[in-house]
Amino acid sequence: MMLMLQRVCGVLALLLMVLYLYQGVYAVIGLFLRRRQVCPPARTLHRYAAVICARNESAVIGELIDCLRGQDYPRELLDIYVVADNCTDDTAAVAAAHGAQVYERFNTAQVGKGWAMDWLFRRLADEGMAERYEAYLIFDADNLVDRNFVKEMNAAYDTGKYDAITSYRNSKNYGSNWISAGYSLWFIREARLLNLPRMLLGTACSVTGTGYLVSAKVIREEGGWPFHMITEDTEFSVDCAVKGRRVGYCDKAIIYDEQPTGFRQSWRQRMRWAKGTYQVGWKYWWPLLKGCFTRKGWRLACFDMLMIVAPGMVLSFLVFSLQLVLLLSGLTQPLAVSAQVLKGIAMFWVQGLLGFYGGLLLYGAATLLAEWKQIDAPAKRKVAFWLVFPLFMCTYIPISLQALFCRVEWKPIQHHSAAALGGRRKMPVAVSSRIQESKR
Repeated sequence: MMLMLQRVCGVLALLLMVLYLYQGVYAVIGLFLRRRQVCPPARTLHRYAAVICARNESAVIGELIDCLRGQDYPRELLDIYVVADNCTDDTAAVAAAHGAQVYERFNTAQVGKGWAMDWLFRRLADEGMAERYEAYLIFDADNLVDRNFVKEMNAAYDTGKYDAITSYRNSKNYGSNWISAGYSLWFIREARLLNLPRMLLGTACSVTGTGYLVSAKVIREEGGWPFHMITEDTEFSVDCAVKGRRVGYCDKAIIYDEQPTGFRQSWRQRMRWAKGTYQVGWKYWWPLLKGCFTRKGWRLACFDMLMIVAPGMVLSFLVFSLQLVLLLSGLTQPLAVSAQVLKGIAMFWVQGLLGFYGGLLLYGAATLLAEWKQIDAPAKRKVAFWLVFPLFMCTYIPISLQALFCRVEWKPIQHHSAAALGGRRKMPVAVSSRIQESKR
């Protein structure tokens, strides 16, 4: 019995390694092939609407609107819409004062970004405004945007290859503490070691919440934005893979996102992400699995998305549970047998934890070294936070397990102005100057 349990644990661990091995291949491609994606100059300057869904974001939303109004792109081809969603502060007034077109929404039953986006798209269609736009640019209120963001996204969209395009997600506050650095390194890793290789291999990328473009054609075909799960970005990415829609990646379009610095807030946010991923996985696992075998040209995309929403943490928990059963069974055996079982279990977990920590340390080092110049923080902090990056990732294990059993609701994340984060000193000099220019 005990021998069988040991073998099952070994097989499950090997299965996890094999299933996610392709991401190691992605990492090699992202590190050693060309760094910057090059799109041909756009033949057409398309008209876009920037969409910002905000709930009590008066501290930061003005800075984002100023960045968008200061884009190196014809201002008449970029309209800015803000959905002040269930706000109890002066977000709407601040957004209007900075030049955005503001729609106030009050609905406490349908809460979340997905519902707010759907509501706005339907309003624009009803008012005859939707026909003006060829695509929409989606942002969170705490973002700052590189001055060339829209120009670079337009160059990628003008190729006609993509139904949606995601961008390079950098951080406003990488150097604040180990929590914000953990988030930041993970998102930078996704850009450099996942989305860039996906583009080079010609498969589909995934969007991560903010800083992405979606074609107006997709909105019309869907009749709005029907992605209402608490991780609507993951739901959209998976739905695109299932339906054969191409999600691209624009390496030169850069946004700067604010990451949480408090552990309690971070726990709550990541538990929402974990719960939302489970929901998406439950809804789409069968279409994705079928797509791995039946969708010619999209098999890799379907497999990739399946691995994103597959409950890898659940399989890890199953291994842990089997080891616990093995331990309890061993304690009922004679002393010599019990000692042998305990030694085997200890070796299994020591090797597993060292491999897990070491693998994440290596993964983080590859990302940090490849993107060193893109990360705005003192060198000592970059190195120090890299060393605890695996610890940050390890906290996902209890978070993912709790998300299995707890009800999770969307709650707003408190954001601060760029000045509150340490002023423009926290931002790369090039971006800082562009932000200042946009405010003149």
